[in-house]
Amino acid sequence: MFTEVTDYIQDNKSDITGIWMERMKEEADEKFLQVVSNQVFTKTSHEFVEMIAASLRDSNEFTTRLEDFAEKVVRLGWPLTFVTTALSAFGKVVYEGMTKDGIITQENQSSKIEEFDKWLTPMYNKVISAYTESWERTVSLQKIALQELSAPLIPVFGKISVMPLVGTIDTERARLIMENLLNGVVKHRAEVVLIDITGVPVVDTMVAHHIIQAAEAVRLVGAKCMLVGIRPEIAQTIVNLGINLNQFSTNSTLRKGIEKALEMTNRQIVSTEGLE
Repeated sequence: MFTEVTDYIQDNKSDITGIWMERMKEEADEKFLQVVSNQVFTKTSHEFVEMIAASLRDSNEFTTRLEDFAEKVVRLGWPLTFVTTALSAFGKVVYEGMTKDGIITQENQSSKIEEFDKWLTPMYNKVISAYTESWERTVSLQKIALQELSAPLIPVFGKISVMPLVGTIDTERARLIMENLLNGVVKHRAEVVLIDITGVPVVDTMVAHHIIQAAEAVRLVGAKCMLVGIRPEIAQTIVNLGINLNQFSTNSTLRKGIEKALEMTNRQIVSTEGLE
């Protein structure tokens, strides 16, 4: 059905790619061009053209190329609008070239426009779908990676572990904190766990409730919990809200907390200065 289009692209691929790339550079945002090197832009553009050409030859080849291309442009940070604009621009370059060469004339213009529409519209939809799926998959993987980093339990001394918290704490993150705490206490055989809230911007009733629940869970598996990194403004908020933190120890800094934890495990930091 698309024999003439296929042959024209195959015979004029180099010229079409060159014209199309120049137009896309004009369309692209200046910041976008600064981030993407000319070498990467050229290589990816050629891959894009090969993908479009494959759509006219073999549907299986096109699907494979499309999946690879979508994953690559998402990784490079190319916006969907740029990709769809690129597809539209490519169609225009081909149409104009075929018109210039006399393949598209006044007599067959209507049928050729319809042919282009039947070629480009399904591909347009497939490109959007593939890009969206790749984007969602990437975001999902990033979310998992961030979750793993958002509440790590780090062993710092034998029997002493620290969980540094940064950012806001919502219900989902609180669940992760609880899970990592319990698994980490068992895995590292911790006797004292320090929850460092230095990086938590706001401690309200909900956040305090989640921390208290976590501390209680740690106590049930045989370890003690200490809250450290309590800034003056956080301490004032806790008092004003009437939050009761009497069931576990607190300290203003992580350093003081570690010193206290060492005492709780019958150890202490000793200066070696002057012992020689």
